[in-house]
Amino acid sequence: MPQRTDESPEDDPGRPSKTMLKKAMHELQDLGEALTELSDERLIALPLPENLLEAVREFQRTRSHEGRRRQLQYIGKLMRGTEIEPIREAVASARLGRAREALALHEAEHWRDELLASDNVLTSWMDKHPQSDLQQLRSLIRSARKDLAAAADDPNGVARKGRAYRELFQFIRRHDHE
Repeated sequence: MPQRTDESPEDDPGRPSKTMLKKAMHELQDLGEALTELSDERLIALPLPENLLEAVREFQRTRSHEGRRRQLQYIGKLMRGTEIEPIREAVASARLGRAREALALHEAEHWRDELLASDNVLTSWMDKHPQSDLQQLRSLIRSARKDLAAAADDPNGVARKGRAYRELFQFIRRHDHE
């Protein structure tokens, strides 16, 4: 019977456990999945090895669930030997950009709703955006209010907002970025 020594490979304090290795691999796969969601321009700008870039493009072309799962595992494996900090930064930057865009849309919707609800908000808008064409904005607000009133009076119950409602939103988006 072989004698058991107190130092087995599992007890080596410098060696990561299987659980830690699996966790690290799953993190790389998750980062690889986020990498596959980046635009082609962002992918090209990253310092990725050619085989990793091709693996990401192959993932984007793959349609089957199992094929995508296996490709993600392969991407995770390739990422082991790659500098991942620039990838993390690019993914975070892309996610932040989408969040900013969503926030800007919500803010524009809020402005539109407030402008349609009260004439007093127009003063606040002009204080914040003095370069806006006041006459055009007033005209859009009037037209959008008429569209909303017509939609509310629709006997069919289909409350579709009109063109002026959308144009007001576009006006706000255009001037809110300036």
